Amino acid sequence: MSFNFKDYIRVIPDFPQPGIRFKDITTLLKDGAAYRAAIDALKEAVQGLEIDVVAGPEARGFVIGAPLALALGVGFVPIRKSGKLPGETVEAAYDLEYGKDKLAVHKDSIQPGQKVLIADDLLATGGTIATTTQLVRQLGGEVVGAAFLIELGYLDGRAKLPGIEIRSLIQY
Repeated sequence: MSFNFKDYIRVIPDFPQPGIRFKDITTLLKDGAAYRAAIDALKEAVQGLEIDVVAGPEARGFVIGAPLALALGVGFVPIRKSGKLPGETVEAAYDLEYGKDKLAVHKDSIQPGQKVLIADDLLATGGTIATTTQLVRQLGGEVVGAAFLIELGYLDGRAKLPGIEIRSLIQY
């Protein structure tokens, strides 16, 4: 069965603020066949990349990255908001539209030299993924690519990710 994944994405105008057209993936996630097809398509999109582990930032990076890691037969590393991980972590700050936030990862989650694919639901401005990349590299991992369900090309997030192979299923 062939899927036009855009048909499964609900666009919500003026959320979370006026002028934004929010791309809601929950409508894709609730359809088992579409969700499976999207993960299979992402798996196909990253074929040829040597991947030891998939890392995904909180929270929607978990719902894309974990099943993708399972499909690839590799482990998954959650990248969490600061203060959410119980073990020893490294952290990196990043800018939000309305301030700053921090992401963290367990120090022992990525080994030096491991090849890491970053996965998330959406590439927008690239800030979260650039910070995730920074954390992976801080632990000695090599970012071999990034995979997204959706890419908002008009926000030019790729510019913050020079040299990283980017694969996305849906472009706006």
